[in-house]
Amino acid sequence: MFGIWKLVIEGMTLSAILRHIPLLLVTTWLNFAQAATDVRVLGLFNDRAVVLINGHQHMLRAGQAGPEGVRLLEADSDSALLEIDGREVKAALDGRVSARNSTAGVQEFQIWRNNAGMYTTVGSVNGLPVSFLVDTGATNVTLNAGEARRLGIDFRVVGAPMTVGTASGLARGWEVTLDIVKVGSLVIRNVSAIVLEGGSPPVSLLGMSYLGRLEITNDGRRMTLRKKY
Repeated sequence: MFGIWKLVIEGMTLSAILRHIPLLLVTTWLNFAQAATDVRVLGLFNDRAVVLINGHQHMLRAGQAGPEGVRLLEADSDSALLEIDGREVKAALDGRVSARNSTAGVQEFQIWRNNAGMYTTVGSVNGLPVSFLVDTGATNVTLNAGEARRLGIDFRVVGAPMTVGTASGLARGWEVTLDIVKVGSLVIRNVSAIVLEGGSPPVSLLGMSYLGRLEITNDGRRMTLRKKY
């Protein structure tokens, strides 16, 4: 960048250089602004955090660095301590309080459409991290059997057996109740869920048993979930 300005300045008179200083300053500021790292915290867990870095989602462990040199120093359920461009920054979860509705204490969380055109995010079930595909066409939160076991859900014992119609045909499933489902800062308790036998769905579905208890808006690029009060 500075080599280009050197060539420009060498061919200019002093008065011309002085006239162009504002342009030089604005252009330099734009170059630095474009190079800035955009970081948002999407999920918080003990010693782990889900961080959106320049539009790409990463799960970082304490001490681990992601793209652009963003390093997670420590994290708990309340905040993450990040090192960004050599500076330590403490970041809370990106569940926002809307300014226009702040008197009502409205909480909201935004999920951005990914490159495949789908809305995906990381939340938690009973305090354990879960990757979710937002599916407004699914009646319930839906997990595969392996994911349910990882979460400590003994679905064959506590669940009600049922047959579920899927895109691939009929599947054996169990209806269970999840104590806590959390996305961003939006906590919903006693959420109905279906556990399907086998490995489908490969990514847990965030269905209407959770979404239906929130207000949802969608502008085509991002989906905003808002807590009802």
